[in-house]
Parts: sequence; structure tokens; C-alpha cells
Amino acid sequence: MSTLAIIKDDRYLEHNAGEGHPESPNRLRVIHELIAKEFSDLPVIEPRAASEDELAAVHDPFYIETVAKTDGRAFSRLDADTGLSARSYQVARLAAGGLLAALDVILTPRSALDTPHSVFAFVRPPGHHAEPNRGMGFCLFNNIAVAAEYAIEKYGLKRVLIVDWDLHHGNGTQKAFYDRRDVLFFSSHQYPHYPGSGTFDEVGAGKGEGFTVNAPFPSGFGDAEYLAVYDRILKPIALEYKPELVLVSAGFDPYVKDPLGGMAVTGDGFGNLASLVREIADAACGGKMLLTLEGGYNPDGLREGVRSVLQSLTGPRWSVPVMGSSAAESVIQSIIARQKKYWKGVA
Repeated sequence: MSTLAIIKDDRYLEHNAGEGHPESPNRLRVIHELIAKEFSDLPVIEPRAASEDELAAVHDPFYIETVAKTDGRAFSRLDADTGLSARSYQVARLAAGGLLAALDVILTPRSALDTPHSVFAFVRPPGHHAEPNRGMGFCLFNNIAVAAEYAIEKYGLKRVLIVDWDLHHGNGTQKAFYDRRDVLFFSSHQYPHYPGSGTFDEVGAGKGEGFTVNAPFPSGFGDAEYLAVYDRILKPIALEYKPELVLVSAGFDPYVKDPLGGMAVTGDGFGNLASLVREIADAACGGKMLLTLEGGYNPDGLREGVRSVLQSLTGPRWSVPVMGSSAAESVIQSIIARQKKYWKGVA
């Protein structure tokens, strides 16, 4: 079996956030067409719905009930950006549960010959903006946070790394684990931009101080800047942390032509990011890595980015050229100034 498997299911097309909404089923159709043409040999894992108890490991039961009450209604709204259709509650449970099904494959010991080391879950709605007590930013339930909690509770993991390269800060994921050290959260994001959080000084609190690492980027950062920061900041911190599992919130909205962003990452750039994160997973935890789809609203960006990521995960490890960048250096030094007291690797 391939060392990479995917989650792909037409039921994820049934969530509709509203007419003309950028988070449309067409995003997934682009990816499904790509897979059918170029990656049809990848094994597919059957998703399942997350239970309310599994969602409640991250989300307030009252909030879960609020979303559940929209089930069957033609259209509902959590906020100005976040719409739901009749099947959205069920599809959102399937999105979170898809990641849990993937973790059962990755983390259940089997013969190394027939177990995928990594999974890319092509689910929607996305999740990283959903906070414990509210959905926002197109997100209903925080898929990646639910997955991290499941890995900790069911499999007893003590160190989980979450990498979020979506254009927007993963505020919901950060909030879920801000005072904990069993999850190391790293987010690179355009700043200032929606949702307004993710400054250098947000480093965690209490027992979790030092286990949140934010890389707020000015608009215009592209492949060279992203890779420089990931190589100089994420890689040494992650290798020092020694995660037992790597989770990735893979948004493709930093793409150079994305309508909701102002960054300049190319399709190949996403593959280089994935390769660098794969290097961390290979070194720390036998390649155990789960990626989930977050944002990305340009069809070419989704097609090129997903193709490049899948290529980087299915073949031999890429050699990623990391070049210096004066623009990135300012960000790197600002992160080091906040993080050097927690991590030897960036001192």
C-alpha cells in the first residue's frame, strides 16, 4: 500500500454556505477531478461521522446543539460569513469524523508494509476558525482540534504538533490548546488580516506558555519567505519538541492569485512546505502525518497546490532549496525574540 492515503467523499459536496459564497462545493470538485486524473491509485479511507461526545472534547455542548438545530433547515447562519444548508450539520460531523477515521489508520499498529504513514483529508466545511463555543470564518467544528484531542485521549499521545499554513490565523485551534503543552501550535498567516489574532506575543499561557508559535506575515510573502521561516523557526522547535504525530491545517489561500488573500505562494511552494513538514514527521514520529483541507478559493491554486503536496508526499523526499530573505529575516528575529527562552534551537 502507498505510504499516503486520502479521505475523499462526495457527501462533502452537500454543505452549501450560500449562493455566491467563496467556500463552495466547487472547491472540492476541482480536487476530485485532479485526483481522478492524476492520483487515482491512492487508497481512499472511508470517513465516519464524529459523535457529539467526540466533538464535545473541544466544543461546548450548547454550541454543538446550536449547530444541530440547523439540521434540515434550508438555510441558517452562524455569523455574517458562516452559512449552513440542510445537510451542513451532518456534513460537518463527517468532516471532523473523517480525520478521526484517518487517525485510526495512522495510529493503529499494523504491518509497516500495509499502513499509510500519512493521510490527506479532503473535507469541508473547513475548521480552524471554529472556537470552542462558536463557529466563524466559514467553519462549523474545528476538525484539526477534534483530531488532536482524539489522538491524545484515545491513543495516549503526549506531544502533538499542529502546523497551520492557511492564509488566515487559526484562532480556534490556538484557543483550544492555548494553556496546554500536549499540543504545539504553529501558525503562519497574513497579518493584519481576518480574524485579527496571531501576533508574535501570543505564545500560550500557564502550562502552555511557549507552546504557541505565531508567524504573522506582511502581505506579499511568497515561497522564499515561507520556507525561510519554516526552516529557521518551525523545524528546530518541532524537532526539539519531538511530536508523536504531525497535523497540518493545509489552506491554499496563500496562493498568489487567491481572491481572499494577498500572499504570493506558488503551487510548487506548497509542495516544498509539505516536504519540509514531512521531514519533521519522518525524523520525529515515523512519518505519522495528517493533513486536512482548510481554505483556498482559486481553482488553479487548489489544483496546483494539492498536486504539488501529493507529489511531495508520495515519492522520495524532496530536497527543498531554502534561500535567505531579508523580508523574512525581520519576522524570524521577532519570533526568536519571543521564543528563545522556551526553545534552545532558535536561541
